[in-house]
Amino acid sequence: MKSILTSLLSFLLCLNVNAQSNFYKMVVGGGVGITQSFTDVAKHDFGLSGYGTLDYHFTPFISLGAEGQVGEINGGDINSDPYGRQFINSYKTFTLNGKLYLGGLIDYKRSGFTNAIKGLYAGAGAGIVMNKMRFVARESFDNPMGTEFPGKDSSKDLLVPLNLGITFNFMNQSGYYRYGLNFNYQTNITLGEGLDGYDDSSIRFKTGNPDIYTYFSIGLKYHFGQVGLSTKTLY
Repeated sequence: MKSILTSLLSFLLCLNVNAQSNFYKMVVGGGVGITQSFTDVAKHDFGLSGYGTLDYHFTPFISLGAEGQVGEINGGDINSDPYGRQFINSYKTFTLNGKLYLGGLIDYKRSGFTNAIKGLYAGAGAGIVMNKMRFVARESFDNPMGTEFPGKDSSKDLLVPLNLGITFNFMNQSGYYRYGLNFNYQTNITLGEGLDGYDDSSIRFKTGNPDIYTYFSIGLKYHFGQVGLSTKTLY
């Protein structure tokens, strides 16, 4: 009887161990992408930007991390804008972002499709955007409302990023998931008027909408550092 109980306990322990797997808690990443402005000027133009991230994973599918961006946000056109306005913002951001992955909510081992999209995630955060106008049209001879547009060439605004993306993870030669390919679409809502360099929207160009820019990026990720244990894995 004793030998039977010992064997049964060993079997249950083996099942419990097999049901768990290791994952790396730290993930560093970087990539490039395209910004698009949605401000008070008529033309919503595009710009290039790069980014870097560092995330801590509490589980394989819940993370909190920091992100920095450096690039350009552009908008308007001095030739086609109704008021001759245009700006080029050489911006920088620093934000903290939390992400929840689909793999943490579903049993992705039931089918090949759900397993393929387990890296789909949504997230939100908060941070700051540092605006610096490389070019901003302050005057227009055709402007019927006056000849000068007030605003600051340098400013800082609070920023709320909203993320939707997917990460595909790949094994290295040792059989561990070390690398990832990431696609991310980010909507950034600013709490201020510095993104386009114009600060007269509340008087002349009032829309009731915050200044926003979107950012579509492609990047690579690398998993490293302390190893955690979870019943759900990237495998």
